[in-house]
Amino acid sequence: MSSSGDADHVLRLFREMKSFRRAPDLACYTTLVTARRPHAALSVFKEMASSGLAPDAVAYTVLVKLYSCYLQDFDSAYEVVRWMARCGCPPDVVTYSTLITGLCWAGRVEEALGVLDLMLEDQCRPNVCTYTPIVHAYCSIGQIEEAKQLVNAMGAVGCPPNTVTYNVIVEALCMVGALDEVGNLINDSVSNGWKPDAITYSIYMDGLCKFGKLDKCVEVFDEMTARGLCPTTVTLNILLDCLCRGSEAWEAKYLLERSRELEWNADVANYNTVMSRLCSGGRVLAVLKLFTDMLKKGIAPNSWTFSIVVNSLCRAGKLRKARCIFDSKGFVANIVTYTTLIRYLHLAGENDEVCLLFYKMVEENISPNHTIYRIMIDCLCTKGRFLVAIGCFFRSLENGYSEDLVVTLTYGLLRGGKLRELLTLLEWILSHGLLINFRIFHALIRMCCKMGFCQSSEIYKVCHILDKMLGVR
Repeated sequence: MSSSGDADHVLRLFREMKSFRRAPDLACYTTLVTARRPHAALSVFKEMASSGLAPDAVAYTVLVKLYSCYLQDFDSAYEVVRWMARCGCPPDVVTYSTLITGLCWAGRVEEALGVLDLMLEDQCRPNVCTYTPIVHAYCSIGQIEEAKQLVNAMGAVGCPPNTVTYNVIVEALCMVGALDEVGNLINDSVSNGWKPDAITYSIYMDGLCKFGKLDKCVEVFDEMTARGLCPTTVTLNILLDCLCRGSEAWEAKYLLERSRELEWNADVANYNTVMSRLCSGGRVLAVLKLFTDMLKKGIAPNSWTFSIVVNSLCRAGKLRKARCIFDSKGFVANIVTYTTLIRYLHLAGENDEVCLLFYKMVEENISPNHTIYRIMIDCLCTKGRFLVAIGCFFRSLENGYSEDLVVTLTYGLLRGGKLRELLTLLEWILSHGLLINFRIFHALIRMCCKMGFCQSSEIYKVCHILDKMLGVR
């Protein structure tokens, strides 16, 4: 229960034990201290000490973890270590490693090395969990050479680095593009006494993919499976993304369809990766086939999956089918899906459908973005519902002021001959300190000329609006 993070329940049970006069033992206190509530845990630890229970090395180490890893109160962490020595309970390798981990998380690498020297002076032999955080900290600040030197030193002191340690080095080298060095490191793994795992290969493949080494990425995947390692969903996603980047989305689709045969545990993220690439390439039928394939395999689609399918159908002009998917049972639309469908319905002139979707998303407490507001304002103006369009603009201000929406509304009001309403709107905008830049100014002049206002008796109204915008009046 403590490890699950349900700290309130742990504290409640602890208090109940005391109310029933059942004295908590050392294990109860230690469990409570690890309940992810550092300040409450500290008070409990003090209560433990005052009750006459002498903390053991485990309890002290948990306290060091609280101070160093959670609170970053290193002075107190050092004091606990000194206190342990005075109380006849000398800090062990776990205690020192915990303190080193906290220091490394805080970026205090040199200080962590000092603690390493201290434990050697105390004849406490470090293990791989002592060194790996320091290796990681060096890599995090770009000191890869220092990290490699430390890895080499580990073997010399009888503490050979393990796969986790080497994975830290592999990731750091991949981030700086030292991919050949990573390849050599993996090739020499047997002679260096470590065994690359699926995480090692996933990191390497991701680096190769990011630096455009697509063919090599596929080659490394084959090497991984040849070594008897089963690819994880992360590994598969890297491979599939690599194939798609290399214009081989069809091959990625083929591999996904054969995933059961290949004994791959493909998940929804893998399908989404390939379907997204196929959608970008306009391969609607392929998207739908993969969608059907994942459903047959019992893989539940998520909101991203549905968004890809809806986008694919919309790009192909199949708006009715897209709407059917959208309205299907179990489909949970998000803002991306709404934006896609509304945009394509607007392009098709389906203004009534646009309005229906807009009001539906509002009912579902999904806040429209500026793209949807722009489309909605244009639709309302086209339908002659100018006051509603102005109201829609004011509602959009909840998401912040958008000059694009002002331009859209300006066009709509001028098309409908609503100069008075436009003047009122612009005066309100100016009175509230909102900017009207050259785009709105230019749009107003161009639209007025296009609509013929400059040669009509309404020209004085146009001039009045322009003067207001320029601050002349």
